Amino acid sequence: MRLLILGTGGMANKHAASFKEIEGVSVVGGVDVVPERLAAFCSEHGIPNHFSSLQEALAWGEFDAVANVTPDAVHHATTLLAIAAGKHVFCEKPLATDAIKAMEMTEAIEKAGKVGMVNFTYRNSPALQKGRQMVLAGEIGEVRHVEASHLQSWLVGRHWGDWKSESKWLWRLSKKHGSNGALGDIGIHIVDFASYGSGLDVAHVFARLKTFNKAPGDKIGEYDLDANDSFTMNVDFTTGAIGTIQATRTAAGQMDQLRLRVYGETGSIEMIYDTGKSTLRACLGEDVHTATWRDIPFDDVETNYQRFVQAVRAGKTQEPSFRRAANIQKVLDKALASDASHKDEALA
Repeated sequence: MRLLILGTGGMANKHAASFKEIEGVSVVGGVDVVPERLAAFCSEHGIPNHFSSLQEALAWGEFDAVANVTPDAVHHATTLLAIAAGKHVFCEKPLATDAIKAMEMTEAIEKAGKVGMVNFTYRNSPALQKGRQMVLAGEIGEVRHVEASHLQSWLVGRHWGDWKSESKWLWRLSKKHGSNGALGDIGIHIVDFASYGSGLDVAHVFARLKTFNKAPGDKIGEYDLDANDSFTMNVDFTTGAIGTIQATRTAAGQMDQLRLRVYGETGSIEMIYDTGKSTLRACLGEDVHTATWRDIPFDDVETNYQRFVQAVRAGKTQEPSFRRAANIQKVLDKALASDASHKDEALA
């Protein structure tokens, strides 16, 4: 499989390294509007062909699939161009900045018969995959309550750099630069994590979003710091279960932690991804009478990168698919609407 990487910012390095590790995959081209960044990226990863635009790369055409690692607001237009040219697409999340655009992309790639998958990176957690299997197998009985959080702290600490002076962070805080804030950036991860891990679909959302003052006039250079920094949402699932889902970039002491607790009629399961480390615990059987939690072993799982390559070779999309990402985007859109209306919003 010949792969083109579109966008050569920070996350593109993970794409290049991960795809190059897969036997039979060649990263044959890179695309970026910033020549210096493109040259450095292609040099680091040994990529032979450089393009200043996707149109230029498509005119060349000597590749099978595109890894779309552009900023959120660019996903829609560039992915539609790639689909029209007959390419498979592996897109960074979110698929688009709203559900209408995401569904348009979904319908386009399904009509074209091409593979379309989205990089929900935390699907790579073996604890999540094993925990979901246990829930679906009925090991905790019918799910009644879900508790999920995604906690980061880069607005508090400098472990990932100084957000006040680096554009790679500042754009995430600015609506006009295409950001939907913490909701769009990490909210999409924790909603997927919670829904996938519990095996449930969201039916109603009641949400609150908060943007904190972070600089004089809420502005740094060209960046208006108006995108949300934290959110909470109460949800009803289609089964009748209820839950809470929250995320923030202001949780000092938490670099990147996703935690999901699924409570059922006969037991509970906790799935944790914490800055690269997965943990799975459960309270099952007789342990529920003593509130005893035990660690659950799990095996390594295939990554999204590996699943995408398998899907292209087989000609059949695997999860997480464009359609899945579009449905998760509907939840985020309803969260935005709920914050504005101060009302419960139904997904139907």
